[in-house]
Amino acid sequence: MARNRDPLAGISAIATPQTQRLPGRTDQVKNAAGGYVFAKDLWQRVEDFLILGTTGGTYYVSENKMTADNADALFQAIAEDGPRVVRLLTDISTARPPRAPKQRPALFALAAAYAKGDAATRQAAKLALPKVARTTDHLAQFFGYYKNLGGKPTAHGTAPVVGRSLRTALASWFLSGDADDVAFRVCKARQRRTPQGEAFDLRDVLRIAHPKTDTPERGRLFGWIAGNVSDADARDVLESVDRFLTAKAATTAHQAIKVVTERKVPWEFLPDAMLREPAVWDALIDTVGLTALIRNLSRMTRIGTLKPMSGATRRAVARLTDQAALLRARIHPMDAFLALRVYGSGRSRPNPRADVQTWTPVPAILDALEETYELSFGTVEPSGRRLLVAVDSSGSMSGGWSGGGVVVGGSSIGSPYEVGCALAVMLARIEKGNVHVIDVDTGVHASKVTPRTNLREIKSWRPSGGGTDLSLPFRWAREQGMAVDGFVVFTDNETWAGRAHPSQELDAYRRSVAAEARVVVAAMTAAGYSISDPADAGVLNVAGLDASLPLIVNGFVRA
Repeated sequence: MARNRDPLAGISAIATPQTQRLPGRTDQVKNAAGGYVFAKDLWQRVEDFLILGTTGGTYYVSENKMTADNADALFQAIAEDGPRVVRLLTDISTARPPRAPKQRPALFALAAAYAKGDAATRQAAKLALPKVARTTDHLAQFFGYYKNLGGKPTAHGTAPVVGRSLRTALASWFLSGDADDVAFRVCKARQRRTPQGEAFDLRDVLRIAHPKTDTPERGRLFGWIAGNVSDADARDVLESVDRFLTAKAATTAHQAIKVVTERKVPWEFLPDAMLREPAVWDALIDTVGLTALIRNLSRMTRIGTLKPMSGATRRAVARLTDQAALLRARIHPMDAFLALRVYGSGRSRPNPRADVQTWTPVPAILDALEETYELSFGTVEPSGRRLLVAVDSSGSMSGGWSGGGVVVGGSSIGSPYEVGCALAVMLARIEKGNVHVIDVDTGVHASKVTPRTNLREIKSWRPSGGGTDLSLPFRWAREQGMAVDGFVVFTDNETWAGRAHPSQELDAYRRSVAAEARVVVAAMTAAGYSISDPADAGVLNVAGLDASLPLIVNGFVRA
C-alpha cells in the first residue's frame, strides 16, 4: 500500500516547477505558454515599449493585444511620474549608439505625455521636443500622435488642442540651432505625412507656434516658410535655401547630376522625380554618406541603377568594402546584418498604407554586404569576459504570430531563432574565442554557431520545435562546472517546461560555480514579463532587435 505523501513536501524554494509560482513570490504572473515568470515592473515595461514598440507580436500574443497592453503601461507611468517618462524617452532617443531601432515609440510617448500629463510633465516634454523630434519626419509623427491623443473632432477629422506650453515647444523646434541649421532641416523634408496619412506642412506648424525671431536671418527664414518672403530674398541670406532651390529647379537627370556634383547638395534636396532616375543615383553612389548608401541599395536596385556587372554596381561594391570608410562611418556588424537581410528579402512594405516594393537582389551587392559585415568587426572591442550564449530553440521562436518572423523596415529578416543565432555569431566573433553557444528547448543541444559561421547558413536553420525551459543554461553550466563571467539568453520569455525556475537555477550556479556571473536576457518581443528576477542587480533585461545590443552586452558583462 502506497504511503500517503505530505502535499506540503512538494513546495520548494529550491526547485519549483515552472507551471507553479515560486513560494512567496506574488510578483510572478502566468505567461502566454502557461509558465510562471516575473512580471516586469511598470518602468521596465515602459522601457521595453520605448526600445521595441509593438512590431510583430509573438508566437502566442497578437500584435493588437501587445499594442494595447504596452500603451496602457505607458499611460499608467505618465499618471504616476510623467517627468520620469519624459527623461526615459529622451535618454533612449538620444543615446549614441542608438538604443531603439525606431523613433516612433518615443515620439508617441512624448505626445502622450503632452496629452495626458500634468503641468510638470508638459514642462518636461516642452524641453524634450527639439531633442527627440530632430527632423521634420519626427515632428510630423509627433504632431499626428498628439492630434489622436489630445485633439478634438472636426468635420474633416481631428484638430490639435494647442495650449501655451505646446505652442512654446513647437516654437523651440524652429529656434534650435542657427538660422541656416534650421533652414537645412526644413529643406530636407518640408512636407511629410502624419502616422494617420494626413498631409503635414511646416507652414501650418509655424502658424500655430508663432516663434519669435532673434536674428534677421531667422526672420527671413520664417517669412519664407510662411510664404511672405520670396525665394530670391531667402536664398540671398541662407545658403541652405539657395542650395535647395537650385536642386529643386532641376528638371532633367543631367541638371540633377550637376547640382549633386558641383553644389554638393544632399540627395534629399532633389525633386522626387529626379530620385526615380537611375542616372541620378549613379552619381549619388559616389557622394552620399555610407549609411545612406546602405539604406538606399534596395531603391537603386528597384529603379535599375544597380544591375549585374554595371559600373554603378562596381562602385557601390567598392564603397561597401572599403574598410577605412566603414570604420570612419562606424558601421556596426549588426547594421550590416540587417542591411544584408533586408536587401536579400527582395520585398518591403514600410507601412500598411504603402504599396509593396519588390526588387531582384544583385548577387554582387549581397556578396559586398557580407564583406561589409566581416570588415565592420574592426570597430568593436571585446569585453575580455567568458560568455555562455543560449539561443531559445523552442517552437515559439520559429516566427511571429503571422509566421513572418522579425520585421525590419517592412521586410521580414528571419525568425526570432535565426536572429538569435546571428547575434550569437556576432558575440562569438567579437569576444574572440571566449564564447560558447548552446541551443535550449526542454534540453540542451549543441549549437551550429561558430565565430566563422557564414550568415547565409543561418537562413536555412530551424529551431528544434520543442517546449521551453530557460532554467537549463544555468543548470547545464553548473553540472558541467563551466565557469563563466556572463550568460546571454536570446528568447521570447515563453518558458514553462522546467522542474525549477530560471532564477532558482541561476542562484544555484552562483553558489556553486561563479558567484559574480552576470546575465543578459535579450527578448525578441516586448512582452510584459521576464524570466529574470527584477530584484537581481546582476541581470539585465533587453527588449528587441537593437543594433547596439552587442555593445550593451559587452558593457554590462564588463562592469
